[in-house]
Amino acid sequence: MHRARMSLRYLEENGWKGVVLAVRPSDVEGVVEPALLRSIPADTMVERVPALPIRWTRRLGVGSLALRAMPYLYKAGAKIIADHRPDLVYFTTTQFATMTLGRLWKRRFGTPYVIDLQDPWAGGYYQSRPRGNRPPKYRWASALHRTLEPWTMRQVDGVVAVTEPYHRDLCRRYPSMRPDRCATVPFGVEPGDFEIAASSANGSQGSPQGERWIRGVYVGVLGNVMRTTCTAICEALAAGLRSHPELFSRVRLDFVGTDYAHANPRETIRPIALERGLGAYITESPRRVPYFESLKHMVGADFLLLVGSDDPHYTASKVFPYIFARRPLLAILHEASSTVGILRSTSSAEVVTFGDGADPEAIARSLLPTWERLLRRLPFEPATNGAALEAHTAREMTRRQCELFDRIVTER
Repeated sequence: MHRARMSLRYLEENGWKGVVLAVRPSDVEGVVEPALLRSIPADTMVERVPALPIRWTRRLGVGSLALRAMPYLYKAGAKIIADHRPDLVYFTTTQFATMTLGRLWKRRFGTPYVIDLQDPWAGGYYQSRPRGNRPPKYRWASALHRTLEPWTMRQVDGVVAVTEPYHRDLCRRYPSMRPDRCATVPFGVEPGDFEIAASSANGSQGSPQGERWIRGVYVGVLGNVMRTTCTAICEALAAGLRSHPELFSRVRLDFVGTDYAHANPRETIRPIALERGLGAYITESPRRVPYFESLKHMVGADFLLLVGSDDPHYTASKVFPYIFARRPLLAILHEASSTVGILRSTSSAEVVTFGDGADPEAIARSLLPTWERLLRRLPFEPATNGAALEAHTAREMTRRQCELFDRIVTER
C-alpha cells in the first residue's frame, strides 16, 4: 500500500495520473490510520469496493482479503477501464491473487498490466524448511500461488521488484518475460512522513530525560524467517551481560508490531529471550501498529535494530524509514541481501553480516563487538551520506517506475 501512497504525489511530474482501486477500510483486517490520507494529493480519484464479510468466509476457512474482494474488484476495475481508458494497470500489493485480474482485464479491454513484487509470489523458501516452521495453511496457499502465478505472468507486460534476484527467478521460469520490461525499484521513503508523525497525537515519545536505560527498538515483522537472527541477538546480549555488565545491563530492547496476524498475534523473540533468562531485557508487542506510530517509536529510540532474514533475497522494506529516523542503527543481515549495499553506500549503520547456514552463536560472536562499540558511542547521530540518500526517496523511486510505464506504452 505504501508504494502507491508515496508514488501518487510524484506521478504528474513524470507525465502520469493515478486512479486508485482499493478495498474499503471497514472490510480490511488491520490497523486503520486516517492520517495516511494527508499524504495523498487531494484530487486523487479513489474507488473503494466492499469485500465479503470475514465473519462469514472464515467459517469456510477463507480469510484472504484478495479472495473476499475479488468479484467486487473485478467489476469496479472493469468500469474504471471502460470509463477512463487508462494506459496501464499497476498492481502494487502483497494480496497476490488480485494480480490475476490484470490478465482478465487485458483479455477484455486490451489494457497492459504491470506487477510490483514486494515479496516473492510463488516462492520456495519454506519448501526446504521443517513443516513445523511453515505458516498456517501453507500447503493450500502454496498450491494456489503455483497455479495463479504462471497463469498471470505469461501475459504480464512489465514487472517491478524490490530486488534483482526476483527478476532473475521470473525470467528463468517464464522465457516470454523480457528483461527490458523489468525494473528493480526498492522501497523509497517520503521525508514528509516524519513531519506528519511528529504532529500526530499518538506514539512513542522515547525514554524520559535522564532515564538510565539504553533503549533499542525494532519495528516490523519477525517470524520464523528471522529466528536465526533473533537467536543471535539473544546470544550476543547474554554474552554482553557476562563480559560487559556495566554496559549491557542498561540495555532494554523493544520489538514492536512483529506479527502479521490480526487475531492472536504470536511472539517470536520473547520466547527465545525467556529461555535464556533475558525476560527483563527484551519486550515484544506482536500486534501491528499504525505507520506513523511506528515512525515515532523509531525517532524515540536511543538506537535501532534492523533484523534480517536468513533468506538471501530478503530486502528490508523499512530500511529507509530506519535511515531517515537519524538514530544510531545496528543491522544484522544476510551477506547477499541488497539492504547491505544500501546501508553501506549511505554510511548510515553498523552492519553485521552472515552467510547461508550460519550458526546463531557464530553470528552472535561477530555481533557482540560491533554492538559494544555502538553502545559506547551513544548518544550520536549517524554521519549519513545525504547525497546517496537522495537516490532512494519516493520521488526518485516513482521516476523509475514511470520510466518502465513509458517504455511499455510507447512500444504498444
